[in-house]
Amino acid sequence: MNLYILRHASAGTKRANPLLDLKRPLDKDGKAHCLHLAHILTGMKISFDLIVSSPLKRSLQTAQLVGTETGYETRVLISNALSPTATFTEFQRMLRECAAYENLLVVGHNPNITAFLGQLIVPTPEDPMHLRVRLRKGSLARLNFTRGPATLQWLLDPRLVKALYATSTTSSRRKTSRK
Repeated sequence: MNLYILRHASAGTKRANPLLDLKRPLDKDGKAHCLHLAHILTGMKISFDLIVSSPLKRSLQTAQLVGTETGYETRVLISNALSPTATFTEFQRMLRECAAYENLLVVGHNPNITAFLGQLIVPTPEDPMHLRVRLRKGSLARLNFTRGPATLQWLLDPRLVKALYATSTTSSRRKTSRK
């Protein structure tokens, strides 16, 4: 299985009221980043068989925007195994339930999505935060997930996505100088 782990895109500042924070949507930059990421993924010919998201609005919006723009036509599955309070055991159970899919995209939150990524790569039960992988908002990691520890194939940072998008959308006409 190819497992794609995506941290939700920018959603502005955290709200003081936890109930309001659950419904915090993506901001303008977050929406633009999702479209840019989807453009890059489409250029790489990456599509998803299943997309699973945290129930929080910002993750669901990220999943839906990226999914729609990459040609995903099925509903996004919502799972509490990707919520900010989820445990690694719940996350593993969700992965086992989705094992039949070849290309799986999961969208979640920090700090647990980063801890899950580390646990998949180097599993050690005594310290779940032992491997530190920095996932900025909108970062996407691709893992080859078969038996044993997963293998990190690549990681797209939001700054790299922005640079790739900028170079892929420039004019294809050659620049010529006039002398």
